[in-house]
Amino acid sequence: MKEIPINKIEGIRIGQVENADAGTGCTVLINENGMRAGIDIRGGGPASRDVHLLHPLTAAQVIHAVLLSGGSAFGLGAANGVMDYLEEHDIGFDVGVTKVPLVAQSDIFDLTVGDPTVRPDAQMGYEAARRAMEAPNYKDGNSGAGCGATVGKLAGMETCMKTGIGSFALQEGDFQIGAIVVLNALGDVYDYRNGQKIAGLLNEDKSGFRDTEELMKNSLGVVENRFTGNTTIGAVITNGYFTKAQLCKIAAMAHNGFARSIRPVNTSADGDSIYALSAGDCRVDQDVAGTLAAEVVSQAIINAVNSADSAFGYTAAKDLTFI
Repeated sequence: MKEIPINKIEGIRIGQVENADAGTGCTVLINENGMRAGIDIRGGGPASRDVHLLHPLTAAQVIHAVLLSGGSAFGLGAANGVMDYLEEHDIGFDVGVTKVPLVAQSDIFDLTVGDPTVRPDAQMGYEAARRAMEAPNYKDGNSGAGCGATVGKLAGMETCMKTGIGSFALQEGDFQIGAIVVLNALGDVYDYRNGQKIAGLLNEDKSGFRDTEELMKNSLGVVENRFTGNTTIGAVITNGYFTKAQLCKIAAMAHNGFARSIRPVNTSADGDSIYALSAGDCRVDQDVAGTLAAEVVSQAIINAVNSADSAFGYTAAKDLTFI
């Protein structure tokens, strides 16, 4: 299989906006004709909107956009702006008097980075949708929903690291599959290919890593509130033809990419969620697609680490001196 840019996957337009001073932003994926979609949520604290539309038993067979955003639950209003833009451009489910765009959304907790009073809102969502449709501008790093992403937060924000948003995509013949991941985990991050730690909890003088799992094992007492700013979210996108039920299974298999790359993962303090989006008619085996989904998710996580820039006082991997 050959690597391709994520924005080359047919049928899905990607736009993003960030507030680099406040440390937050959003990234939207749009198909104006409607795309089949599934989701799998493994984390204990998700901030999400209209994800029940993706359950196989609900009536809607397609949605028009997925919004990945910062701002935690405060940022869920950004989807209103995406809907406004799509309605203005006659995109949505026809209800006779108008068209209702169907937009699902998941947010990361980035309120402890930058300015906690600034969150993605309807204006930012509108602008992200406009860019997706008129001038797609996706890029990895401190962009879009990855603007305020960090990892390694078990001991607090003082010893965490800056990450961002990352992508990776593959093509074999006509079939295309890729992933976008906003990497904002409580745990540490590893290169799934060799097991090397590439980001995570730093020691107090930031001269090396500490092991989050070992730290947890050495302190078995009950922690009533570990909500220090987590949640890794992402979307697998493909031009393959899959039903909603199949896409929910592909999204579940894609979580294997999280498990290979983030430790610990899916904790009560994370809201880990993965969408799977189908915007084409290429016929591919569901289990092959799910296996590839885990692979592209893991590689997107690596790219989210390597593309990030240090910001807000948090060091990115490219600026570490000990690896």
